[in-house]
Amino acid sequence: MNEQFPSVLLEKAVGEFAKLPGIGRKTALRLVLHLLRQDTATVEAFGHAMITLKHEVKYCQVCHNISDTETCRICANPHRDHSVICVVENVRDVMAVEATQQYTGLYHVLGGVISPMDGIGPNDLQINSLIERVKTGNINEVILALSTTMEGDTTNFYIYRKLEEFNVKLSVIARGISVGDELEYADEVTLGRSIVNRTPFNGTV
Repeated sequence: MNEQFPSVLLEKAVGEFAKLPGIGRKTALRLVLHLLRQDTATVEAFGHAMITLKHEVKYCQVCHNISDTETCRICANPHRDHSVICVVENVRDVMAVEATQQYTGLYHVLGGVISPMDGIGPNDLQINSLIERVKTGNINEVILALSTTMEGDTTNFYIYRKLEEFNVKLSVIARGISVGDELEYADEVTLGRSIVNRTPFNGTV
């Protein structure tokens, strides 16, 4: 698409939007033109929300979920089951599991999965902090709720080997999630059932 932009400012704005994942040049142009049609207050509110998010958002010091405070609302909630940890790949997966309304424990966000092809090893993820949480002795169960991909299974096995010396139950979500699926794209009913019907994990799937 060789656009002939009537304005350098428009071209620059489209270029920035096009850097977002899943946003091509045509979609970026449509979004920028939409914002341009809005009143100044609306556009300023949009820009301010993005800047504030970047400067003020925090990551929970316990589970590494996105938070407004040092400890997220889930970890700070006394009504959650603090003896169960659900291990997920990213923040989107926390949101997906929460949407099922079938899980009342805590989370641990790894920040990715082990992927040698992408140069991501165990030390690039929040695995050591998970081990430290289990070491406290207050955790009864760790649910491995990673995507059912080769990378997800590799990460499951690595965590299993690291935690097998501790007196903690390890389980994996039921394979109602198709092999190769990303957790965040599963429908709420299927994902909810996969959490409820989780099975013991012994290093194999």
